[in-house]
Amino acid sequence: MLFGLLLVAAFLVGSIPFGYLIGRAFYHTDIRAQGSGNIGAMNAMRSLGKRGAAAVLILDALKGFVPVALVHRFVPGDLAVALAAALAVLGHCFSPWLGFKGGKGVATSIGALFGIAWPAGLIAIAGWILGAALTRYSSVGSMLATIVAIPALWFFTHSPVLTLYGLAIALLIVHAHRENIERLRAGAENRIRLGKSTPNQG
Repeated sequence: MLFGLLLVAAFLVGSIPFGYLIGRAFYHTDIRAQGSGNIGAMNAMRSLGKRGAAAVLILDALKGFVPVALVHRFVPGDLAVALAAALAVLGHCFSPWLGFKGGKGVATSIGALFGIAWPAGLIAIAGWILGAALTRYSSVGSMLATIVAIPALWFFTHSPVLTLYGLAIALLIVHAHRENIERLRAGAENRIRLGKSTPNQG
């Protein structure tokens, strides 16, 4: 019973659309109508500015970390942890509060990594920084972060289940970036810019 409730809670916590809520509450704007239309931190940077983006990033990461940490504490076992992490990410990507649409799951998945094995989370962040710094594309950093997380999970956990979780989430996130990949091929992808692209004060 407790396990089932925790899994439901993992999905519901993951489904909280913080990007949308922060945009509405503090900036009087629908982030989905701005920039890329995504509810994640990078579009928040373009639409809401640095403070809004930082709040979205931290809260989206906590959506992954908290459910995993709770399941890890109360329901031992790699399968339980992997399911909680996966459901938190799926909740973010397919939020029932937004018509089963959402973000691309990067920050939430990295938060979940910190709940599983914090060194793997650090490696994922390093992967994002490396990809973004070399290319100035957030999408490249995001995909690289999820890819390097796979061997990192194996190295730090030696768990086939958790490593398979990492692989499944990487495939999901790369698939979520399919439009970004097309824009990268066409040379039309937006580069990282600090601050709002248009005035949008609330």
